[in-house]
Amino acid sequence: MGKYFGTDGFRGTANENLTADHAYKVGRFLGWYYGELRRRNGDDTAPRIVIGKDTRLSSYMFEYSLVGGLTASGADAYLLHVTTTPSVAYISRVDSFDCGIMISASHNPYHDNGIKLINGQGEKMQDEVIDLVEAYLDGKLSAFGQDWPEVPFAHGEKIGRSVDYVSGRNRYVGYLISLGMYSFRGMKIGLDCANGAAWNIAKSVFDALGAETYVINAEPTGVNINNNAGSTHIENLQKFVVEKGLDAGFAYDGDADRCLCVDEKGNVITGDHILYIYGRYMKERGKLINNTVVTTVMSNFGLYRAFDEIGVEYAKTAVGDKYVYEYMKEHDCCLGGEQSGHIIFSKYASTGDGILTSLKIMQVIMSRQKKLSELAAPFTVYPQVLENVKVKDKAAAQADPDVCAEVEKVAAELGSSGRILVRESGTEPLVRVMVEAEDETVCRSCVDRVVSVIKSKGHTL
Repeated sequence: MGKYFGTDGFRGTANENLTADHAYKVGRFLGWYYGELRRRNGDDTAPRIVIGKDTRLSSYMFEYSLVGGLTASGADAYLLHVTTTPSVAYISRVDSFDCGIMISASHNPYHDNGIKLINGQGEKMQDEVIDLVEAYLDGKLSAFGQDWPEVPFAHGEKIGRSVDYVSGRNRYVGYLISLGMYSFRGMKIGLDCANGAAWNIAKSVFDALGAETYVINAEPTGVNINNNAGSTHIENLQKFVVEKGLDAGFAYDGDADRCLCVDEKGNVITGDHILYIYGRYMKERGKLINNTVVTTVMSNFGLYRAFDEIGVEYAKTAVGDKYVYEYMKEHDCCLGGEQSGHIIFSKYASTGDGILTSLKIMQVIMSRQKKLSELAAPFTVYPQVLENVKVKDKAAAQADPDVCAEVEKVAAELGSSGRILVRESGTEPLVRVMVEAEDETVCRSCVDRVVSVIKSKGHTL
């Protein structure tokens, strides 16, 4: 991770540690950089950069700042307006943009925001470009064999323009609809759009495929995104599904790159459940390439036991859909994701896509003619306790000898019947302490012991 960009972009509190000036400078760099790459390849046309945003109040401010920087550097900025992160990735790839930008802080509250950079292949921006962006923000840019105290402005007819590109968003909606292999007619489906980017997309997709669609949290005000809504507050959808007698429910986060589900009984279907359900479905049809599903170290013990029973192999990566996708690409895997609901279907998308995930789960339901609860039943979840500890210095807290000693002691006591995982957040000043075991009381006790040492050593804020 860099000084500004974490595993999921440049994220911070709007106008505090992420400002309009930051956004302007990011735009200035990207417009110049991609223009310079074109010129060095003998192409004097303006670079094309596509921008999407979620429903946060500050997203408009950051959008205009980015456009100002891009056009000042000679790039043309194409505006998808309010849309999802996966739609920006899709359009960046299929419409041959130099890169894409998504303005969102995902599942964070409205006062936070972020700038996610996506390359022309629809993937998260490569580290070497992120490093150059950071160097420019710090006034230390060295690129193309020379130092750049400042990048040049465009002049005259070379100044860029902004383009209304809502047609790109509509084309993405059409793409999702085209992936529906079955009619959803006769199915009653609930959607929780988190008052975020999916609010004007998800229902139209399900309606087009014939579902009787019921929607909650699809009235964004700029300050209610993720507020007691969406995949981070799925209890609302659980209650809604049961009260309305729905067949299934799907909850998205603020930028709709995540999806969690609710079965017809009101039970939560996590990202691990989704990997199991779709992984099994693919294996049964002979479609699971390399017979491998890619998970992260945060996936539940129960998932691996369930995979063992049906003969599916699995890989474990660091937490972050970035790392899941990199492994999938390197090892030619077709399914991977996180417990949190970032699921990647590499045949169809280059990033996690919440709406696509809900469509693929619907595909299994319709194909197997089973209820969602039946599809998930063979997967037994191990009790898991996770505590986020706000710390002054993530690296120092994890490296503290006393903390390490307590972690090792807990791991030895758990043995093969459980595990402990201590890791830092990629986007927030947090150390996450997680324990899984056959008994929740044991999990809680082990987590409390490690957290107590972290606090006693003065690492907490």
